[in-house]
Amino acid sequence: MSEPEKSSPKVVLVGNPNVGKSVVFNALTGAYTTVSNYPGTSVEVSRGHCSIADQRYEILDTPGMYSMMPITEEEAVARRILLNEDPHAVIHVVDARNIDRMLPMTLQLIEAGLPVILVVNILDEAKRLGMQLELELLQQHLGIPVIGAIMRRKIGLDQIRQAIVDYAMVPYTPFIYAVDLENDIDKLIRLLQGDYRLSRRAISILLMQKDDDIIQLVAECETAENYTQILEVVREISFRRRADLNLQISLERRKVCKQMLTGVVTQTIEDSEPFAEKLSRWMMNPVTGTPILLFVVYFGLFKFVGGFGAGTMVDFFEGHLFENYISPPIVGFAEQHITANWLFELLVGEYGVWTLGIRYAVALVLPIVGTFFLIFSVLEDTGYFPRLALLVDRLFKRIGLSGRAVIPMVLGFGCDTMATLVTRTLETKRERVIATMLLALAIPCSAQLGVILGLLSVEPRALMVWTVFLLLIFLLIGFLAGRVLPGASPVFYMEIPPLRCPQLRNVAVKTLTRMQSYFVEILPLFLFASVVLWAGKMTGTLENVINIFAPVVKLIGLPVEVTTAFVFGFFRRDFGAAGLYDLQTSGLLNLTQLTVAAVTLTLFVPCVAQFLVMIKERGIKTALFIFVFVTVMAFSSGWFLNKVLIVTGLLA
Repeated sequence: MSEPEKSSPKVVLVGNPNVGKSVVFNALTGAYTTVSNYPGTSVEVSRGHCSIADQRYEILDTPGMYSMMPITEEEAVARRILLNEDPHAVIHVVDARNIDRMLPMTLQLIEAGLPVILVVNILDEAKRLGMQLELELLQQHLGIPVIGAIMRRKIGLDQIRQAIVDYAMVPYTPFIYAVDLENDIDKLIRLLQGDYRLSRRAISILLMQKDDDIIQLVAECETAENYTQILEVVREISFRRRADLNLQISLERRKVCKQMLTGVVTQTIEDSEPFAEKLSRWMMNPVTGTPILLFVVYFGLFKFVGGFGAGTMVDFFEGHLFENYISPPIVGFAEQHITANWLFELLVGEYGVWTLGIRYAVALVLPIVGTFFLIFSVLEDTGYFPRLALLVDRLFKRIGLSGRAVIPMVLGFGCDTMATLVTRTLETKRERVIATMLLALAIPCSAQLGVILGLLSVEPRALMVWTVFLLLIFLLIGFLAGRVLPGASPVFYMEIPPLRCPQLRNVAVKTLTRMQSYFVEILPLFLFASVVLWAGKMTGTLENVINIFAPVVKLIGLPVEVTTAFVFGFFRRDFGAAGLYDLQTSGLLNLTQLTVAAVTLTLFVPCVAQFLVMIKERGIKTALFIFVFVTVMAFSSGWFLNKVLIVTGLLA
């Protein structure tokens, strides 16, 4: 990092998920941003820079957090940033419609002695609901800058920039709680002697709540004797208040918030409910939400990704451009000028760098990934995913998960490796293990999904069998895992953003950014996989591996050539699906065999990248167990499905 970047004052964005925090970040920083894992974690943090009044600032967009007392890994990272980054200003973004529920965190930030700027976003939606907010009065009550904003239209951006420049830290007046609670807080404040970035009042409250990170911080900042005294007082308070400590702290903060909002919020009754609100309720109601979900899946995944992406786009790139114009001159040049057989095979042979690696990545996978990311960005920009999470929460609880798990599951349809990382956001180890196993088993990535949809869409019966069978496997394994693995059912809460029409610029930027990062990731892997397969062919290793798997493949009713697709699948799931595409276009599979192969390949072992992430996230023992379990489950399911289809003649 350059010296100017080190000395740039830091501005940290915090707030609940889905309140427009990232929109503020993008508006401040533009395109000059980087996304990387926070040190020691797999949680991503966005960093960017902006210049205001000839001063360069570093802007950090933290993961969503609900309070200064973290529950998830994401919240812990957000709080760690506040502890470590020494911010010039902390911008707390809240949803105007739910300001009474989000203001307690504002109080915590102020109480912690942080330089807080409150941005009350989504004012247009609040006004549409009949809410009027006197933000100048709220600013007087809180003693910090308060800015009203509609960030999707950049209303309030200039005021935010000016507030960053003008911010001057002033001593805050503590919010007063009940006498007995204040007495306990004061006991700890008097004992704390170390140097802390947060106020001693905030440290004392978090100690009372037994925050592990804060306990460790206090151990580092205090003398051994003083630390022992502090722990004794914390134990005494915790024991005496073991039934109601967290509840009382929460109630006291809500009481203060009520005082802060006196005269600030007025609500008028609307004569009619806006259509967007009705549609939002319909999306979360099981009776109406399920047909909406099926509509989205049919037109979004089946018709657009499967039909247009894996059909029209792949036919154009692979069947027209590559086959007729791009590949012939390259292969012809190699035939004329390359005499060494090993080099010819490496470049344009059956598993050549061009024939397999580049053609698969560019002509088969990229069009499918692009259409998936496009529809994903559209749905994300509308605010549909949080509503989907609430819709499936009751079902997911039956398989040991909460509605929150729908986010990594949906991300898995883009990239299972990325989704496995996102399982960190789930609250318990039990949830993370179940979600990781289901991602490895029954969630196809975008490219694999697109190719399979393209293969099976020619026969709706085959597509229906594939869909229903995978859904049953997903629910069965999830249900059994939820019963076998110990642990309590998770608690679920999620912020619901406004339902909006997607903005073209947002969708375009998200889609192109994801396509770029995905392609940069997959192209080297495809080239590496083609080299490994070429080496395996030249040395006979590939044939030996195929011979090992061939009896199992024959047992489930498939021709031995399909074994190659399974070997491909370990390098990348989409690689295996593309291999299956080649076999089907060669006429080697009938409809029953194609359906069995598609199901088995979808359930087959996760790709090597996902497997490595599983080891990192869940540990080597859990990862190996999932690997073996998924392999056995895939071929067992393929054998069972083949027998059922033959006996019933369903796809004959």
